[in-house]
Amino acid sequence: MTAAPAHHLVRCCYALAASPGYRRTKRFAYDLLENPASRLRPYFDMAMCALILATVGLIIHEVKNPPTPFTLVFEDTVMYVFIAEYLARMWVWNDSHRLVIEAWERAELLGLPFRLRPVLAALLRQKWAYATQPMAIIDLLAILPSYRPLRTLRFFLLFRVFKLFRYTRSINEFARVLAEKRFEFYTLATFIGFVVFASATAIYILEAHVETSHVNTLYDAVYWAVITIFTVGYGDIVPKTPEGRLVAIVLVVIGVAVISFSTSIVVNAFSEKMQTMRDRRLYADTEKLHDYVIVCGYGRVGEVVVDRLVATGTPFVIIDRHAKNILRAKAQARLAICDDAVRAELLGQVGITRGAKSILCVTGDDVTNLYITLTARQMNPHIRIVSRANKSETVRKLRLAGADHVVMPYEIVGLMAAEYIHQPVASMALSGILSGERGMAMDVVLVAAHSLLDGRRIADIGFAARRLTLFGVLAAPGAVQRPALIRHPLADGRDFYFNPPAAFTLQAGDQLIVLGRELSIQHLRAQVEASALARRPA
Repeated sequence: MTAAPAHHLVRCCYALAASPGYRRTKRFAYDLLENPASRLRPYFDMAMCALILATVGLIIHEVKNPPTPFTLVFEDTVMYVFIAEYLARMWVWNDSHRLVIEAWERAELLGLPFRLRPVLAALLRQKWAYATQPMAIIDLLAILPSYRPLRTLRFFLLFRVFKLFRYTRSINEFARVLAEKRFEFYTLATFIGFVVFASATAIYILEAHVETSHVNTLYDAVYWAVITIFTVGYGDIVPKTPEGRLVAIVLVVIGVAVISFSTSIVVNAFSEKMQTMRDRRLYADTEKLHDYVIVCGYGRVGEVVVDRLVATGTPFVIIDRHAKNILRAKAQARLAICDDAVRAELLGQVGITRGAKSILCVTGDDVTNLYITLTARQMNPHIRIVSRANKSETVRKLRLAGADHVVMPYEIVGLMAAEYIHQPVASMALSGILSGERGMAMDVVLVAAHSLLDGRRIADIGFAARRLTLFGVLAAPGAVQRPALIRHPLADGRDFYFNPPAAFTLQAGDQLIVLGRELSIQHLRAQVEASALARRPA
């Protein structure tokens, strides 16, 4: 092989490696043909299934009917589609240009001459590895029936039906489950082969000399043994001698045992893998979600959280390791997976790095919440993490682990119980919100400059008359600290004043957190905006 063709080949391979268009085209072909997470692949699979069934139906119709010009054109078109698919699958099987580049760079590094023949041999071996795969062989044989001059090859029409295995996930799962029991099936097949051979030999020796017997050849004896061991018994071949009937009796008993053993293997295989198959289907359902929430834990707190997500129309997926909680979630028609959310593999399968926007760690165990937070933050540094803490000493650990927000449900309940005594209106508002009462809400009202709230004290605004409760005030950026009983400095430098006193003075840019009826909040917001426009200096 001369050096010039080798150098031309290497330059072409480098050009392909540097070509964005080539990479995009190959990636598109891979997503269409092989990528199980691609959105395009299900549509392509359905289209190919339709083509296969249509061609099979047409060829069956042509058994006793002459082909029409339309069927001839349609079959030729489908043949070209099958050929293009076969070649495209072989193309995306590997990156041949990378193999050439690696061989060239290895030769340059070691100072050796570049030999093209071994590289081409390696390329052919890789393509041959694809061509000898069972599904690739079926794809090739499925093309042959389209060549009408080769009428004897129309038998391979059956392989077009086998192509459905490639496009149907359920059939693939069925085959995968049975493949895991290959040892048991090999053992059973060996036993059946021995029994068939022994019984066929015996019935041939005992029946071949009988004039009225239909066992004239060894093939007849094997045929009889097979249909007898599987308890089919067409009745076309019947033993005539007492010895032959004894062999038939023994073979029928063995056949019943074989069928029972085969059934037990299949049932056992599916009982072991049924949960895995269900989980795989659930993972496929999560791939269809976007901007969803992962809820880890479906106890009392988790169920309340999910109820709110359902009310707001937020997509979610539930993970809980307790089967009773998952059964309750599925009874409510909610997407739920029974597994341990601590596992990084599981979080990856539910899309923590793909489509999830938040993860809520609301299990009843602080250690579990801590581990989930650590794993989630390590896998996705940008995801929002809200974690539950049952003990105050866990709060700091959760924040160090990466939690954006930490919620202590028992502390919140205690604060609410204390406020019930001093703030009955707030109690009603909070109860309405938490119980999902229609019309109740917690919302933000901005203190606009020159509005009726700017520079006013809390006591002068009259929240009670407006049927509203002031939950707190988020101070404007850069605002001077104001006296209050409870002040919480926030990470962005602002202060949050919980339940400010009556003498608290509002400033432009403050945000009021108010509770009450949605209509009352909207009315206050409209008044603030109108007064700001009316009082704004010209």
